[in-house]
Amino acid sequence: MNTEKLNFDIHKILQLLPHRYPILLVDRVLELVPHESIKALKNVTINEPYFVGHFPSRPVMPGVLILEALAQTAALLTFSEAPHDAATTLYYFVGIDGARFKRPVEPGDQLILNVSFERYMRGIWKFSAKATVDDVVACEATLMCTVKHFDKEGDKDSEQRV
Repeated sequence: MNTEKLNFDIHKILQLLPHRYPILLVDRVLELVPHESIKALKNVTINEPYFVGHFPSRPVMPGVLILEALAQTAALLTFSEAPHDAATTLYYFVGIDGARFKRPVEPGDQLILNVSFERYMRGIWKFSAKATVDDVVACEATLMCTVKHFDKEGDKDSEQRV
């Protein structure tokens, strides 16, 4: 069993994920145990574009973006082990079970994203995910994701086992 804990800065995250501003929702990987778990950080700032309309009088991070941040964290856990070509590989969110929102996430919060690998079956990765602020659960869910590989022209897709 590998007990080595890794961490990534934003430069490594940008190598592993295709997301860019304004949809890149992971700032740093604090701890990663390959094929087991990951702990990442999203600094929530008032400069986020969604705060203009959600909500002007009381800015709150949309729950779907918290779930997206957790899915991106799951992708980092998956891609940290398997070499892939970011130009021809995408990580798709395919399911969410048991999503619960327990506290609002506001500007100035540090969102800690914890994702644990549960299983891989028939091309679907399953994870247990939890986002916290100051050790209080903001969101928790079970996430299902899959990896798709595209040719250089982008017109064919096929499952790629990682």
